[in-house]
Amino acid sequence: MMKPEFSLNELLAPLDARLAPCERDINCITGVTTDTRAVKSGDLFIALKGERFDAHDFVEQAIDAGASALLVERELPVDVPQLIVSDTRIALGKLAEYNRSFFTGLLFAITGSSGKTTIKEMLATVLANCGNTLATLGNLNNDIGVPLTLLRLSPEHEYAVIEMGASGAGEIAYSVALAHPHIAIVNNAMAAHLEGFGSLQGVIDAKGEIYDGLSSVGTAVVNLDDAAAKQWLARIGDKPRIGFSVKHEKADLYVRHVSRQLNGCFAFDIVHGAASATVTLQVLGAHNIANAAAVSALMLAAGFSLDVVADGLSRFKAVKGRLCTVAGLAGALVIDDTYNANQGSVIAAIDTLAELPGERMLILGDLGELGVDAESIHYALGQYAAEQKIDRFFAVGDLCKEAVQGYQTSGGELVAHFADKDSLLKAMEPLLHSDLKILVKGSRSAGMESVVAGLTVGDK
Repeated sequence: MMKPEFSLNELLAPLDARLAPCERDINCITGVTTDTRAVKSGDLFIALKGERFDAHDFVEQAIDAGASALLVERELPVDVPQLIVSDTRIALGKLAEYNRSFFTGLLFAITGSSGKTTIKEMLATVLANCGNTLATLGNLNNDIGVPLTLLRLSPEHEYAVIEMGASGAGEIAYSVALAHPHIAIVNNAMAAHLEGFGSLQGVIDAKGEIYDGLSSVGTAVVNLDDAAAKQWLARIGDKPRIGFSVKHEKADLYVRHVSRQLNGCFAFDIVHGAASATVTLQVLGAHNIANAAAVSALMLAAGFSLDVVADGLSRFKAVKGRLCTVAGLAGALVIDDTYNANQGSVIAAIDTLAELPGERMLILGDLGELGVDAESIHYALGQYAAEQKIDRFFAVGDLCKEAVQGYQTSGGELVAHFADKDSLLKAMEPLLHSDLKILVKGSRSAGMESVVAGLTVGDK
């Protein structure tokens, strides 16, 4: 937290809370948690409620673990101070915003259909060379994760990188209103998680909410290569903005002189006006050129030189589950891209695989939350894999039956669909060799990391 402790009385107004009578003399809290397993002495335990759980049922465990006070929706028969509110989830957000109000550093907000976690990790790596940096942990990017991240802000932090996700309209608007960013970006808008948005236009509108949270002097960073760029620029209005592109040299920041290195990664120049610097990436994938350009524009908005940006980007290493290369059995190379998946990220990963020498194989699990277009999208991905000359295609999951058909329709021959991952791994055993490159991809719900574990050194 931004202060060594918060008094319970000072939280009454920000949280719109009342303090239940209590004989125990505890006036302050030194931390906040929503997880009984993570409670420390002096913590305020927030009892959240969901469709399938109610943490009010577990406050005794929190107290036994050392919680000094509770944030609850009803007064409970316990002997610790209780802040009573109408909705603990909303109160969590208010508490996070209150903690954020004491932060005097620079705060970045990042969203997009694809690449936002990579951009977050890239930006945090670059900023860490410049000062103490807080970044979203994992994918804690929803209406619970964003407040918990803001509550981790402390006086030592000079920079904060907050990732914001959404499964429907209004969610990013809620998060950005708590975070009050100085600089914000929508990396892109794709047909991802359509079930909550209704359409691609719904995605574009919802992602654009992040720009509404900027003050009149906050800076909007815009991907000019995205088809929705004009809509976002109109939404931004007169606020300061920086546009970036990997295609057009008229952008405020652009990329030129792209070349592939011997390790399959890319080097290129980032350019702003008369200034330029060379970036040599240590991560696979042509799409990471655009991610690096996004980070460069964010850093430019913060006033950093391109040399500082290029140095930091050149140090960035792949995040586990995001095109991370792992030594496979029998000398094969496994590309672990199992963290999550949508149509755009699968295409980008296939493009990366297609660029590599040797025999190339795709192992795909189902993509979730695609709505009524789920079958046609899987079919099209199978077609795309065949068109990109991927040599062999294995799939698991009901929707991936469509991907197999698409692969075959477009001329792919070495293809199989499996009922489960164990049978897939069994079929892989005689196929492994030192010239084989295996891309493993699927939505979080598909659990494809178990396939990676079954194919990599030390896991069998």
